[in-house]
Amino acid sequence: MYAEFYGLAARPFQLTPDARFFFESSVHRQAMAYMVYGLHHAEGFIIITGEVGAGKTILVDALLTTIDSESFVAAKIVTSQLGGDDLLHMVAAGFGIAKEGLSKGSLLQRISDFVLAQHRAGKRALLIVDEAQNLSFEALEELRMLSNIVVDKTMALQSFLLGQPQFRTILGSAGLEQLRQRVTAAYHLGPLNETETRAYVEHRLRRAEWKGDPHFTEASFPLIYQHTEGVPRRINTLCSRLLLYGFLEQLHTLTASAVDKVANDLREEIAGVTETKPTASGDAGKVIAGNGLSMVVERLGNLEKSVDKHERLIRRAIEIAAHYFQGERS
Repeated sequence: MYAEFYGLAARPFQLTPDARFFFESSVHRQAMAYMVYGLHHAEGFIIITGEVGAGKTILVDALLTTIDSESFVAAKIVTSQLGGDDLLHMVAAGFGIAKEGLSKGSLLQRISDFVLAQHRAGKRALLIVDEAQNLSFEALEELRMLSNIVVDKTMALQSFLLGQPQFRTILGSAGLEQLRQRVTAAYHLGPLNETETRAYVEHRLRRAEWKGDPHFTEASFPLIYQHTEGVPRRINTLCSRLLLYGFLEQLHTLTASAVDKVANDLREEIAGVTETKPTASGDAGKVIAGNGLSMVVERLGNLEKSVDKHERLIRRAIEIAAHYFQGERS
């Protein structure tokens, strides 16, 4: 709803990565340079690490929009806790290779045949593995073995591994020496600085055809940086909620106090989540941090205050929604 209210062509702070909104900060520019270097050399692994929400996925998506689709065929997989055989099946699925009923040896051969066929057709195969920190040792070894597909001293399959910071520790394991030797380029994606955080917000708004409505006051930007620490996904979350709040309150100027209010509301929502874990006896149960009943009472009190605080906003949202629907029917 807020996109229509502010005359925006799209939601500028959606959490789903969209290469159209890619912002080339100083750290993203350096990371892109490393990836282009690795891609140009056509060999080995390219590794990009960064905190959750740092922009690793959109960075690679932006790279893929710049390369010639006639020269590359790309497969992208997102990993969970995969074993070696499971990874091979996901690689095959990513490239559209039939895999049903095949033994591991036959599956490896089929992947190799596919990659070599692409090479003969003048295309290079690119494999993008997201959440690489979840890969098992066996899965990483299978990736290394796939890098052995070589034509004329050139690796026919090149892999991008995207992972959270702990992936660097995993790569330092003694058993992965051979994989480390095949890393062509590696970069750790850090957060935006305060100046870039403002530029990032305004860039995404402009991509959504923002014409100055809503207006962000000068004092609002330092607080956006302070509450998000320059992490792009946190910025998106905060600013999306900020625009929603502005819509509900019919605001065309977003101030520092509005940023503080929305950030505090988000913080309270997160803090209000009750942790659930097994009890000492092994049965699943809810464990409330604190001192028993007093903590329960406190949580209920906070919940009641939260409901009271948002009741007016909820009523306003219902009224505005009803207005829009009546306009559409007429």
